[in-house]
Amino acid sequence: MDTRFSIERNQAEEMDQQDPLSGYRDHFYIPDRTLYMDGNSLGLLSKESEYSLKRLLNEWRDLGIKGWLKGKRPWFYYAEQLAEEAAPLVGARPDELILTGTTTVNIHSLVSTFYWPDRGRSRILADELNFPTDLYALKGQIRLKGRDPEQELILVPSYDGYNLDEDEIVRHMSDEISVALLPSVLFRSGQLLDMEYLTREAHKRGIVIGFDCSHSAGAVPHELSQWGVDFAVFCSYKYLNGGPGSSAFLYLNQRHFDKQPFLTGWFGNKKETQFDMSLDFDPAASAGGWQISSPGILGSGPIEGSLQLINEAGMASIRSKSQQMTEYLIYLIDQRLSAEPYRFKVVSPRDAGRRSGHIAITRDQEAFRINEALKSKGVVPDFRPPSLIRIAPSPLYNTYQEIWQVVQYLKEIIDHQEYGHFSAERGAVS
Repeated sequence: MDTRFSIERNQAEEMDQQDPLSGYRDHFYIPDRTLYMDGNSLGLLSKESEYSLKRLLNEWRDLGIKGWLKGKRPWFYYAEQLAEEAAPLVGARPDELILTGTTTVNIHSLVSTFYWPDRGRSRILADELNFPTDLYALKGQIRLKGRDPEQELILVPSYDGYNLDEDEIVRHMSDEISVALLPSVLFRSGQLLDMEYLTREAHKRGIVIGFDCSHSAGAVPHELSQWGVDFAVFCSYKYLNGGPGSSAFLYLNQRHFDKQPFLTGWFGNKKETQFDMSLDFDPAASAGGWQISSPGILGSGPIEGSLQLINEAGMASIRSKSQQMTEYLIYLIDQRLSAEPYRFKVVSPRDAGRRSGHIAITRDQEAFRINEALKSKGVVPDFRPPSLIRIAPSPLYNTYQEIWQVVQYLKEIIDHQEYGHFSAERGAVS
């Protein structure tokens, strides 16, 4: 039993009073009568993000095309500037990161550079718990190179359906593997993989390794350059609070700047020669060379304001509070919801250093309808089939009292069988 916590609400109140990040909550728009616990899917809008987006709208209105060079932050250099501000969050050099496209497009862009099955190694290593879009992209890249995904995509199995054994991942790093793409954090359980260890082991075997950091960027500090990670991608709409469908980030280690981008487009051209309109592509000698299309300026605007808040709060403070919040949530579930008749089970890692910002719980029966009942009480969690409820308290806008209240609601739902009032049919988005 964790003696740091108690099940009484007054302890949650005390932790909120002592929280050094509590003031950041006032910077966000919290939906009325809502306990928002879904920041691992879509972060909330901050006032700073609203301001930066409105400024860009006003520039478009007032300047038109002149905004590319005359905006307060000229649009032509916006992707590079925001990448420079985001680089410390993931331990990248400024030129190793670019704000561009979407996560899946960036996977295609990077894997197309590194995966060449006719050069002796024909297989790509991933895992069976990875987010589906990553696997769709990998299968597409294998087909584009004239190979069969059924033969060439190797998926590391999970030992429990929720987590991965890193040593098992390493055991799958055979001399047939060309590229490995793994999640930094498993979206189901929140398990945080040891990227430094996996990168070291991949390089010992001559394997290029990349990570999808969408479920960790903004929640967990990384040192991508120091660890030697070859490439990475991550979205900006989860813990980075960049807004629905906001632009994504692409990371490429500087030692690969001499490589050739193959999914090429004119915004990957050197800035100095881009408007020469040459028919010969002259790629930027940086991660920017892997840009394809013009940046979505309005889709990038909210990220500016959000990065301002995150950098001000500091990743070390955000991570510290996140670990305490998830520890507290696990404690309450163990103490109040693990025995009969509740039977909730935490499937996220117990070690705070081995998980990201969300906690996944499961129940042998009625998990979906319980999740629906929770939503009817104003809680915003999310559900992943067949039986996972994910709860993600954000350090910048959630409170310990909200965590306590979510657990209380779960108890009431079981005590009064409130889930019986809800359909078992899932909607298009859960």
